[in-house]
Amino acid sequence: MINKMIKKNTTKILIFSTIILLTTSCELVMFDRANPSTDPYENFNYLWNEIDKKYSYFEYKDLDWDAVKSKYEVQLRDSMSDEELFDVLANMMIELRDDHSNLIAPFNISRYNLPMKKPANFNMRTIKEFYLPNGRSTGAFFHDFLPGGDLAYIRYSSFSNPISNQQLDHIINRYSNTKGLIIDLRENGGGSINNVPMILERFVHEKTQVGYFINRNGEGHSDFSEPYNFYLNSYDSIRYMQPVAVLTDRGSYSATTMFSLATKALDNIILVGDTTGGGGGLPNGGELPNGWNYRFSITQLLDMNKQNFAEAGVPPDVTASYDWNDLTKDEILEKAMEELRK
Repeated sequence: MINKMIKKNTTKILIFSTIILLTTSCELVMFDRANPSTDPYENFNYLWNEIDKKYSYFEYKDLDWDAVKSKYEVQLRDSMSDEELFDVLANMMIELRDDHSNLIAPFNISRYNLPMKKPANFNMRTIKEFYLPNGRSTGAFFHDFLPGGDLAYIRYSSFSNPISNQQLDHIINRYSNTKGLIIDLRENGGGSINNVPMILERFVHEKTQVGYFINRNGEGHSDFSEPYNFYLNSYDSIRYMQPVAVLTDRGSYSATTMFSLATKALDNIILVGDTTGGGGGLPNGGELPNGWNYRFSITQLLDMNKQNFAEAGVPPDVTASYDWNDLTKDEILEKAMEELRK
């Protein structure tokens, strides 16, 4: 048993070792921490050049980065306050339209806030009050049988929340005789990419390729590595082979987009709801001369046809939206239940 666990963990490490290397590929730059440079022009040019050399979605988003430089460089002044400089740099990064792009200062953090661009499609109060009044909590998972007893519901609110195989064993065993399973990833903003295969490998018969990664590796905006294969292993113990519906919306971001894109290669899983928020590029970052930190996307996630729609969001197989005029019903959940009962 111990040997199986070691083999299992080693395999998972191998799957994502390349991805982890990609996200730590930026060179280490040493600044004088005792005397950080507060010069606004030096900090602006450093950040602009780092993004210019390494950001992965310039061509995909048809973004003229030179024009962005011209737009914001004229807003600089020698006598700027930290807050004024932060606003200029943050607004420049917002031009990337990427929630993986952040400027982090001791007094503020910049965000694009993509989920706020679309209507919300999730209300936990409705789930708890009208579908799972006696729902169970197993670690980060909230779950129970849905009304009728033939389907089960699992809510995972963030890939940042740790999970274990023991928890997954318990949940899958409990619902092993159901007709279908619903995994609710709405408003899941992402987190640990290692939790993506940990869950999905419970739904595949054998090792399965589900996509590709490429990473920016040259000065040109179109310079990328050869594709790295994105595989799922099949868990060697308790699995669930009945149909699965995954609920998504525009708040489903980053690792949740990766999860959603992987399901497109699996015949037993459908996506129900709205297009995910994107975030298919893994972020990396560094430190400005003044000590502030930054990050932005340096990779791209591609589907099995090597098409990139992960950054714009993975579309659902079945579209549905939440009706906020009737809080007694979740239309997206209802649509998933309908699909699984066909």
